[in-house]
Amino acid sequence: MPKVVDPEARRRELAESVWRVIRRDGLEHASVRNVAREAGLSMGSLRHYFATQSELLAFAMRLVHERVQRRIAALDLSGDPRQVVERALQEVLPLDAERHAEMEVWLAFTARALVDPKLRALRDEGHSKLRELCRRCVEALARRPGLDVAAEAERLHALIDGLALHRVLDPATTTPQRVVELLAAHLDELAGQA
Repeated sequence: MPKVVDPEARRRELAESVWRVIRRDGLEHASVRNVAREAGLSMGSLRHYFATQSELLAFAMRLVHERVQRRIAALDLSGDPRQVVERALQEVLPLDAERHAEMEVWLAFTARALVDPKLRALRDEGHSKLRELCRRCVEALARRPGLDVAAEAERLHALIDGLALHRVLDPATTTPQRVVELLAAHLDELAGQA
């Protein structure tokens, strides 16, 4: 009797194989052949799930979005808004091995998006979603009269992007603890607690 394979689960497994190749060898080595080898499949089997390398890479990039969104959706949103905002924003920062891998892959795809329109659209979508998350977080914390929510959301977005980039590029200096401290200080300021 043939083995029953969940196609969506297999597509996610293949996307994670793309991530491993990218992290180990670089995006330029994430060919269909190399990804199939990484996944322990033939190229023909991989092409059953993804017709082209572009389709495979776009799915792998989209998986980063989905994983972050799932983690945020699973959060308990009850309680102190300041703590809820902090927990939500921590889900987009590379504070553990899983989120660090996601960020490394995201950065590789972001660089490739400069020349790949399909990836550029996904990059722009991710950027917009993060900007919207930052706006909602600022609105949840805004207690100071006259606070420019749009400017503060942009500032928070820049902080999140900067902390993520620094965490990947200089992990010895920008430790998870330091990232959490800097984010907390900024959120305290926004909430009028600093």
